[in-house]
Amino acid sequence: MSLFRDDGIVLRTQKLGEADRIITLLTRNNGRVRAVARGVRRTKSKFGARLEPFSHVDVQFFSRGGGELIGRGLPLCTQSETIAPYGGSIVTDYARYTAGTAMLETAERFTDHEGEPAVQQYLLLVGALRTLAAGDHEPHLVLDAFLLRSLAVNGYAPSFDDCAKCGMPGPNRFFSVGAGGVICGECRVPGSVVPSAESLTLLGALLTGDWETADACELRHVREGSGLVAAYLHWHLERGLRSLRYVEK
Repeated sequence: MSLFRDDGIVLRTQKLGEADRIITLLTRNNGRVRAVARGVRRTKSKFGARLEPFSHVDVQFFSRGGGELIGRGLPLCTQSETIAPYGGSIVTDYARYTAGTAMLETAERFTDHEGEPAVQQYLLLVGALRTLAAGDHEPHLVLDAFLLRSLAVNGYAPSFDDCAKCGMPGPNRFFSVGAGGVICGECRVPGSVVPSAESLTLLGALLTGDWETADACELRHVREGSGLVAAYLHWHLERGLRSLRYVEK
């Protein structure tokens, strides 16, 4: 038996029994953790209000598995303190909510193994939710930036300039999700598409954090870029995100 603390983002919740919930979090030090929060569905529970999706929290866990996160059963959430209530600004706006929900699903999909640290993914999610809640940029742009960077930190960084196959300096015209991004004419493969140069510039800006360029992009190029991001993500996750279909463009 042991106690441990960590801070994390609540990814989702599931009902358990009459008053409990299973809380799934992406934590700083322990990666994805599922834990039981007892009594949080009771109307008078202040504890439960802190453990809602999008919340950034500091949680104390009680593990019954000799230090193992799963062990003989799920750990218990015994204390929770709010670090940042991002959900308050996100859930009241449909565009932010749908974009944020897609971020939470992406973070969970990229952290398959419970208890395995995923610090870069965690930091990306915290930063993306902070930006989304602040409303400084369009929600769909924040989402696409998060998706591209999540792909990158998990080893699937797309190329939007140099050829992804031979390294020929860009700009290059063709784009292939299977090849890893833009490719030159010599490396062109069946199924390649020819997106606009503006869309590729936008995606490169989102990947590197050039918000001045991204915010100035025309809507038609934003939509085309989002389609490329969704296709690239689908390829590497092997199936699409359920929540992505509801995102406003």
